[in-house]
Order: sequence, then structure tokens, then C-alpha cells
Amino acid sequence: MQIRKYNKLSDESKLMKMIEDEEGWDYANETLAEKYKVALATSITYVAFHEDVLCGFSRSLNDFGAYIYVCDLLVMSACRGRDIGRKLMECIYQDYPDQVVYVMSDVDGYYENVGYKRIGSIFEVPCQKLVSHD
Repeated sequence: MQIRKYNKLSDESKLMKMIEDEEGWDYANETLAEKYKVALATSITYVAFHEDVLCGFSRSLNDFGAYIYVCDLLVMSACRGRDIGRKLMECIYQDYPDQVVYVMSDVDGYYENVGYKRIGSIFEVPCQKLVSHD
């Protein structure tokens, strides 16, 4: 198993295909694909390969050098159960040892099973027009 930082030239097409094939992941659709490709290139993104097969990836954001927020973690179903997700997360701490890492998730059971601690919740803030208070 090789885990390394994402390389747009060699990894983008394989990663987008993996996302396209995964049920419930919409980032490869016509509306989001180009924006997500930019996100992959500008985020902290790691890829996991077994031989030449892409098995998984993680995408995270660095918040002013104090926190890392993991936005996406995906391991192909055929590769699950091999600790690939855990190893992808370990890469973050290896490269950013002085930062706290948080996970934004819609698969809470996975993170609870691997022993991660829930701290609070994440809420979506709706876009609203600003109202003048003059």
C-alpha cells in the first residue's frame, strides 16, 4: 500500500472515476466536477494505491494553522477493512503534527467504531440576504 499526496496530473482522472462509481457521492456530476477538481488540488489531499489501483483518498482543509478539517474520506468498497482510512488519517498527523484534526462526517458510525470522539455538531448556515439595521 502506498499513500502519498495527491498529484493532479497522475491522480485526478482515477479519483474522479472512483467518486463517480461510489453511490451517494455527487462531486463527479456535471454541476460539481470542475469545482471539485479545484478543491482536490487546493486542499490537503492524500491518495492510497495498492499497486496501480486507487483504493482511497482523503481531502482536508487547513484552518489558519491550528486545525485541520477532514472534509472527505473515501475507500473503495472492495478495499475496505484494510485500515486504509486510518492510514490516510495518520498521514495528516504525520505532516501536521501540531494541529488538531477534526472530521466533518455523514458516516458517524465509522468514526465511532475507530474510536474518534464526537465534539459538537456541524450545521449548515443558509444563505440569506443581509438586512440593513440602520
